[in-house]
Amino acid sequence: MTGRGHRIRRLLLFILLPALFLDPGGGRGEAAEEPVRFVEEAAADSFGPMVYSFDKPTLKYTIEQFAMGGELCYLTRLWVKEPARQIRKKTAKWEKNLLYARDMARALPEAVLAVNGSGFVSPQYPEIPDNYPGESKDYFYTPLGSLTVTDGEVFRNLEGVPYYGLALTEDGLQMYTGEDNEAVLSEHPVQTWSFYTTCPMLRNNEDLLPAEWDFADQRASRTIIARLDRNNYLLLHVSSRRKGGLSLRRAVTFFQENYDRAEWVYNLDGGPSSTFLYKRKNGRWKAVYGGVKVTDILAFTE
Repeated sequence: MTGRGHRIRRLLLFILLPALFLDPGGGRGEAAEEPVRFVEEAAADSFGPMVYSFDKPTLKYTIEQFAMGGELCYLTRLWVKEPARQIRKKTAKWEKNLLYARDMARALPEAVLAVNGSGFVSPQYPEIPDNYPGESKDYFYTPLGSLTVTDGEVFRNLEGVPYYGLALTEDGLQMYTGEDNEAVLSEHPVQTWSFYTTCPMLRNNEDLLPAEWDFADQRASRTIIARLDRNNYLLLHVSSRRKGGLSLRRAVTFFQENYDRAEWVYNLDGGPSSTFLYKRKNGRWKAVYGGVKVTDILAFTE
């Protein structure tokens, strides 16, 4: 390269490097700048009427209600300034019992939005995958996953069993689809949420649901989360009030047609475990849908 070429290259780096470090959403560990007119823009682009909106400097979200496939659905658009700090997990006592999501949310005073987290094993639904060691009773009242991390503490690490689920790192929520547990732990997750290997739905708009999986075509209530980028997430909650819910394949189509820029989409269990709560301005929690006992929750705080 000529001397002139070196000078041009250095000039380009001088111009671009500050932009990389100041990128409000792209820098690993960097806090994002507060978006302008977040609520107004979400309302203008909404699928139905607004149920609730929250607009603070560190957290913004809107909840809208609409019908899809004849079923009542709710879409929540979220902007989180510091995901590693503001996305929280609260659990029931390990291997002991389940708790109502509302009670776990109340135990997080700074939380303002919560949904069901991991799927769990109960005596009524004791099935575990063949590659998991032990008996079903060894997993009762715990998340069904090869790796469980809560507040930085590892509660389960099954050797040789790949991890499928979500993990919270300094770069926000991550989705893993069959990663080695040690590779996940190398990212220093502070929380994990997991269930079956079939819960990942999309990555970069590619359908991950098994082609011949019959359950993916069955209607049920759903709690689905999608990551748009480090600071922006979507929650799709599907009730079962009118038509018995929605199939996972129909939900995949919804994201492919409307949010093809989503980095990934993940099914946070569903069915009887579906729970969707938000804290009203008077400080009381309101259930949009659901309210059964679960093993843990996924919560968002200011």
